[in-house]
Amino acid sequence: MMKRIALIYMGGTFGCIGEPLSPMPAEQFLPKLKHLLPVHFEIECFTAPAIRDSSACTASDWLLLLQQIQQLQLQQYRHFVIIHGTDTLSYAGAVLARFMAQTAHVVLTGSQYPLLNVQGADSREFTDAIDNLNFALESAASAPAGVYLAFHQQLIHASSALKMHTTALDAFAGTPAAEPLAHDPHPLIVHEQHIEKARSFNCISLMLQPAAPALLLANLQAIAERPPHALIIQGFGTGNLAVNPAIIELLQALQQRGCAIIITTQVPFGGVDQRYAVSQWIQDAKILVSHCHSHADLYAKALKMHLQYDAAGQWQMHWQD
Repeated sequence: MMKRIALIYMGGTFGCIGEPLSPMPAEQFLPKLKHLLPVHFEIECFTAPAIRDSSACTASDWLLLLQQIQQLQLQQYRHFVIIHGTDTLSYAGAVLARFMAQTAHVVLTGSQYPLLNVQGADSREFTDAIDNLNFALESAASAPAGVYLAFHQQLIHASSALKMHTTALDAFAGTPAAEPLAHDPHPLIVHEQHIEKARSFNCISLMLQPAAPALLLANLQAIAERPPHALIIQGFGTGNLAVNPAIIELLQALQQRGCAIIITTQVPFGGVDQRYAVSQWIQDAKILVSHCHSHADLYAKALKMHLQYDAAGQWQMHWQD
């Protein structure tokens, strides 16, 4: 039976033309794209609510995309392919994975080179766009329910995706789709109030550099002048950082002012390990510890917590859900 796939175009290098590259308007690009689609799928093309350079995407853009997907699910679509720019492709995938759980078959893809030539009249002589798209379509039709990233003949769990190279065709790494990966089991139906609340979501990620604790304290004091909703501290190694009583007191004060404090590691793979004595203060101060699959996944979890709970104390209660 022919699989019915909703193909949603959200912009990115995939749909760019000209020199220097600039996006072709979606109403002109999609008809050209349709001529290159395989005929063994029933593919319906849609324009995403927000089409932009992916480096300009924010949480509300991905929630609008989620809302579109969830509306299409009501029309009995179960298989989706999303064309998205590569700069924040991992973030888009992580947000979709956190909010959709395993309610559909969703595959995100993009490209390092445009689909069309400079004039936009024909397919480009050298491009990874058509291969990535065909692989994404095949994956959406055959992979188990979940959210994945398809790129350079690799299918990985979207929540684990990490962009490893700025320009190479083999640009992403992550946990292969064939390997089991724990997922958020609680989908969230996106409503207008979620989208509106997401517009003001302020999440700061502080990647520590070797510096004296006094300097870290000064940086945290600057952040404390206007606390964000979430402060992600990227520690060293397994999530370690050197602190003093003044730093701990300031972090606790930030929590009391509604800022969730989350400890993670700046190391791409391996995760956080709190077995060292130097990290005992994290437990004592009730700092949240990340066990997410990637930095983008941690961002997605923080966003979801922000939309579900108004107080940082509620994050403590539900962090392990």
